Amino acid sequence: MKIFDSHTHLNSPEFINDVPKFLKQAADLDVVKLVNDGSNTEMNQQAIELAHQYPQMYAAVGWHPEDSKFYDQDAEKVLEKQLTDDRVVALGEIGLDYHWDSSPKDVQQRVFKRQIEIAKAYGKPIVVHNRDAFEDTYRIIKSVGIQDIGGEMHSFNGDPEWLKKFLDLGMTISYSGVASFKNAHEVHDAVRATPLDRMMVETDAPYLTPEPHRGEQNQPGFTRYTVEAIAKERETTPEAIAAATWTNAHRFFGIKES
Repeated sequence: MKIFDSHTHLNSPEFINDVPKFLKQAADLDVVKLVNDGSNTEMNQQAIELAHQYPQMYAAVGWHPEDSKFYDQDAEKVLEKQLTDDRVVALGEIGLDYHWDSSPKDVQQRVFKRQIEIAKAYGKPIVVHNRDAFEDTYRIIKSVGIQDIGGEMHSFNGDPEWLKKFLDLGMTISYSGVASFKNAHEVHDAVRATPLDRMMVETDAPYLTPEPHRGEQNQPGFTRYTVEAIAKERETTPEAIAAATWTNAHRFFGIKES
């Protein structure tokens, strides 16, 4: 079994000084490829550097909504240069976060829309962060349109109704450890309703640790437990979910499958 963690953060302070250890632990759990997502200029650059250092890693670069208040023309110039690196496979993570609300909503919306436009100009898929902002996230993606580049709803936590709306926009749905949470009933319903060819899996490490390790720091290897949780919900095998999401991730990010 081979598993692709489509969204993680080994470029974060929790991991950056001990990356080989976490990659070994991931491989021991059959997680053998991953994409590190950035959130600002520094985190983007660390993701790129890791992707050049480790062949099983790829990078996504973008400005997280919490950092969007710092996004300006200089930041945009650097982002566009980072997007041309041959190890960068997506623009992300970008989107809206109304839970923490650390950047004004109008700024978040403007920066989100602008980054989708940049992704289209560079032919990169987008990786979307959405927290407590379903309506505006949907509205902006629909208004700009991503059918020609594709997009990932990272750590999807909506119900089947929202699932259908985002699928209709052309989005791929990625599930994190939330899919393993016992009380995440709407997410379980969405897991069962997601077409298998539109699904990916992730950790979002160091956040959203799945069962049976909930309460511990998450790590890429724990993608395996999300795969197992999804397989249980869909009454199939982990091997089937791993194989489908492996193929989907390669297709989505434009990576040669190996």
